[in-house]
Amino acid sequence: MTDIHPDQRVAVLADSQNLYHTAHSDYSRNVDYEGLLTEAVAGRELTRAIAYVIRADAPNEEDFFDALVEIGFETKIKAIKTFGDGSKKADWDVGMSLDAITLADHVDTVVLCTGDGDFSRLCSHLRHEGVRVEVMAFGSSTAEELIDATDEFTDLADNKERFLL
Repeated sequence: MTDIHPDQRVAVLADSQNLYHTAHSDYSRNVDYEGLLTEAVAGRELTRAIAYVIRADAPNEEDFFDALVEIGFETKIKAIKTFGDGSKKADWDVGMSLDAITLADHVDTVVLCTGDGDFSRLCSHLRHEGVRVEVMAFGSSTAEELIDATDEFTDLADNKERFLL
């Protein structure tokens, strides 16, 4: 495992839907993205922070998107898809993975803020390429294979005061 040092270049990629659903279902609270970003960077050089969000035409979502930008995140917004049967789907798995792979040549560390096990193969690939991979998510909803594929896992539930509003 690579040590953490101040000269490391860091990219932070936040799966907002994944974090939102766990924060709301387990704690009835919102994620503190400012605390999340500060902890993810950990005194290192931030190269890029991206929050992947879904436009669901919910009240105050534009305020949320604006707040993310003020905190220091670039937002990538995707509209929710509604199918003929009424079911809805929206995720950023492919987009986050492509961004992580693209950024890998420009950073020393990628911090994924998600508990989605679909990213375990991405973690393995990035580590094989010499990139340190850290995951920050709620342990209760984080896939074991994702935890096993990282250099470091931070359970946001261990410090609710820092990571929840």
